[in-house]
Amino acid sequence: TMGEAEIFEVLRASLWTGVLMGLPILGVALLLGLVIGLVQALTSVQEMTITFVPKIIAVVVVFFLSIGYMTRVCLDLFNNMIIPMITG
Repeated sequence: TMGEAEIFEVLRASLWTGVLMGLPILGVALLLGLVIGLVQALTSVQEMTITFVPKIIAVVVVFFLSIGYMTRVCLDLFNNMIIPMITG
């Protein structure tokens, strides 16, 4: 049986894997939001679609570009931690 320390270690590794998987998408959304906000402040154009549409497009593009990285990170967690704990 797994002890409390092992359970917390799996939880910690899983949360860190989630952070690593979401980092590219959240980073691009943050940077694009800052750039668009700066442009809106400089031009005094306050249209919601100007912020929403480019962010959605960028997030979708980055998702498809980084899906291999996210799969690799997730598989590393399973191959190095979860499967060895299951097999004993």
